[in-house]
Amino acid sequence: MKSALTLFAGVLLSFLPVSVWAHSPEAGTSWSQWDWRADVLAILFLFGLAYTAGWLRLRIRSPRVVPWWQLGLYLTGLGAIFLALVSPIDALAEESLSMHMVQHLLLIMIAPLFLLLSNPLPASLWGLPKKLRTIVGRLLVKDSHFRGALRCLTFMPIAWLVYVIDLWVWHHPLLYQAALRDRLIHDVEHLLFFFTALLFWWPIANPAPRLHRSSSYGFRIGYLIAATLQNTILGMVISLPDRVLYPFYSSLPLLRSLSPINDQALGGGIMWVNGHMYLVPILFLVARYRVHEEKLHGILHSRLAGSKEWVR
Repeated sequence: MKSALTLFAGVLLSFLPVSVWAHSPEAGTSWSQWDWRADVLAILFLFGLAYTAGWLRLRIRSPRVVPWWQLGLYLTGLGAIFLALVSPIDALAEESLSMHMVQHLLLIMIAPLFLLLSNPLPASLWGLPKKLRTIVGRLLVKDSHFRGALRCLTFMPIAWLVYVIDLWVWHHPLLYQAALRDRLIHDVEHLLFFFTALLFWWPIANPAPRLHRSSSYGFRIGYLIAATLQNTILGMVISLPDRVLYPFYSSLPLLRSLSPINDQALGGGIMWVNGHMYLVPILFLVARYRVHEEKLHGILHSRLAGSKEWVR
């Protein structure tokens, strides 16, 4: 498992020179330094266990309801969180802004989208013990306050604003450096990144159709294009200045081939490139829209042909 995750991380970062991540001996951080945090591991294990148990229960009843690929997506989403918070990426992120951007990529772009696409609610609920399932189920009933708050926060304009505001606020030098100096603040930052990203991706994946009707393809594509633009602007704000925005990194041992200002430029560039990752779901939505239009055209054509036969 460990070797597979390490390989996944290597593939993810293969577009960058290996020498960029090689630290000097004084830094003492390398790809062999794993942070086996008991709290993170426990949470990932419990969520993975609940989903897998519920998935198996539903699978026994009806294999068509829960296909294999949903389990794969869910475990991949948990694996992305594991890489971000347990693997050496976490330790390297504390010494390199560019690696910090890679960590945020896993928590914002990959983990939440994969988890939501796995249709997590039915399987997770069925994987809980009966008493706990009853308690959680009450939170999701039609007139509950929790359901109302979730409906509000996952409304497309609100989800977009909450996500973008959180992203920009945490990249302000004061908050960003406070997170680097204090582990608790850093954990809060990561939690907010992840949960606001869940809200952001909710209208795209729509894991609870009864909560919201699916938005039109045009609205969803525009929603992602707007996210691409703001992400690109934030990447430019970080990468283009000729001064170090986060002096915290200047106090650390230098990377062999990267000064703090160049590390900052690379970090902003990674965020800049990350913005173009929104193009993947955009292209997927465009393809789905074309398939949808072709089906409608086929139905309309068959009805017209049928009406002509009836007239004859």
